[in-house]
Amino acid sequence: MRKDVGDLCMTVNPEDRPPDSGQEFERLIGEHSHLAPPSEGEVLHGHVLKITPQGVIVDVGLKLEGLIPLAQLTGADGNVTVQPGDTIETMVDRRRSDVEGYVLLSYERAHRSLAWENLEKAFNENLLISGRVTARVKGGLSVDVGVAAFMPGTQVDLRPPYNLDAFIGQDIPVKVIKLNRRRDNVVVSRKAAIEEEATSRKGALLHNLQEGDLVTGVVKSLADYGAFIDLGGIDGLLHVSDISHGRVAHPSSVLHVGQEVTVKVLKFDHEKERISLGLKQAVPDPWETVVERYLPGLRVVGRVMSITDYGAFVELEPGVEGLIHISEMTWSRRMKHPSKLVRVGDSVESVVLEVKPKERRISLGIKQLEADPWTTVAQRYSVGSVVEGRVRKISEFGAFIEIEEGIDGLVHISDLSWTKRVQHPSEVLKKGQIVQAVILNIDAPNRRLSLGVKQLQPDAWETFFRDHVVGDIVTGKASRNVQFGVFVELLPGVEGLCHNSEIPADVRQPGGLPVGSEYHFRIIKMHEPDHRIGLSLISPADQRESQRISDYQRQAAQVTHALEEAIHPETPTAGPEPAPEEASSQPDELAGGEDELQT
Repeated sequence: MRKDVGDLCMTVNPEDRPPDSGQEFERLIGEHSHLAPPSEGEVLHGHVLKITPQGVIVDVGLKLEGLIPLAQLTGADGNVTVQPGDTIETMVDRRRSDVEGYVLLSYERAHRSLAWENLEKAFNENLLISGRVTARVKGGLSVDVGVAAFMPGTQVDLRPPYNLDAFIGQDIPVKVIKLNRRRDNVVVSRKAAIEEEATSRKGALLHNLQEGDLVTGVVKSLADYGAFIDLGGIDGLLHVSDISHGRVAHPSSVLHVGQEVTVKVLKFDHEKERISLGLKQAVPDPWETVVERYLPGLRVVGRVMSITDYGAFVELEPGVEGLIHISEMTWSRRMKHPSKLVRVGDSVESVVLEVKPKERRISLGIKQLEADPWTTVAQRYSVGSVVEGRVRKISEFGAFIEIEEGIDGLVHISDLSWTKRVQHPSEVLKKGQIVQAVILNIDAPNRRLSLGVKQLQPDAWETFFRDHVVGDIVTGKASRNVQFGVFVELLPGVEGLCHNSEIPADVRQPGGLPVGSEYHFRIIKMHEPDHRIGLSLISPADQRESQRISDYQRQAAQVTHALEEAIHPETPTAGPEPAPEEASSQPDELAGGEDELQT
């Protein structure tokens, strides 16, 4: 037996020999290290078994069950925040004795330990973490980041906030800017988190942004000239002229701070990092289809946006305005200013007259809502009829008289008086005066009406030509001398011309006849259509001779009549007219017996 044993011992491989006792012990410890009791401060992951009045029983492994006091897992509403089967972090609390065979555990210590680890990692790696603002404290806010942290008021926002209380209860991103675990001191900054986030977004935006892109931003601030839009790390300017296709008096009438808008990048300067934005460019231009929606003759309703001296601008829809010119407001010409008819903010009805989409113009009219009075003026008035109206306007060539709303007639200066030489219509008519006139001509297509005032009185020329013939002796007053003769006033408004050749030498003077002097003239020419009368001055000697002959003829006629009655007492008083030869020779025959008749 010994030999066999010895042989067996000698045949065993040295590598197959069991290790010594020291190595075996270390191996056994390593294999069963998970069964070792937890060390001080070690965080354990346990499973909630049940909830008892004494606390929450948690299985932390190692065939070890522990108890967490209910107070550590009770929320603000008084309810337990965990349920059986939940996994939670906990830690052995060796500062207190176990309870009824359970190891006393601490959820608060485990949670706090993990929080500090996260804070240290965030601080060392400059990471963002989330925190909840719990209260306002002196100089800033208290923020729960797993432990109570302090955030100074200067670190709340990029600009000092007006109301710190507005942040209470909000979950905000922060960065750890100061950390001291020994003193339990943590300082965080929301401002640093915003700046980092803005820098990150700004870099991405600047790298990818192109002109013509549609981007979404938030209205950051408003000014008289436009609005600043936060695109995420960089601001762009939305000019007031690019806010809407319509009229915008101030950006606040369309936008408000905090509003989210979609805008178009109009211009982007990479070097200066300046971005010009457009809001109206992000939507279709209504003028592109305005021709299809507003046809000439269409009746539309709009709101008066502004009033000028020449008309009123009416908004038909956002971005589309039309102009009602002052001449298209009423058929009457008395309209002095559009404000007499419409006011800003009024809703007015009008008619589309013309559309010019390229020029972005629409012409509107109000007077077209009623019939044009000129279309029926020929049926309502006739030439020669007498009308009454108010003198609306006086010019150098005449006066305009409004005989009804929208119908004006012109009285030319030549139709104001038959007799008076009118230098200006204001000598006869006054603005605002009510006068009567005669319609001389109606031209409805050209909207013209000719009136006359002098036609209400008889024509002095017509009367003169009716009562006189060539050869008549008339009395006239020299009115004005000209180079070729003198004009003579025969009646008020009626003049004749006495040529120099018709003025006797004994009467002619170097400067002509004295103006205002009366003389006797013989009519030698008459032309009624041109109102021309030719005169010949009778000299004083001829005038005396003519007067002597006239007197002699009168006396001779009386003597002849007396002789006839003496010779033929029964003969009728009125005898036959003498023959032309006898009548013409009568003055010569009676000339010799003049002395006898006188005796």
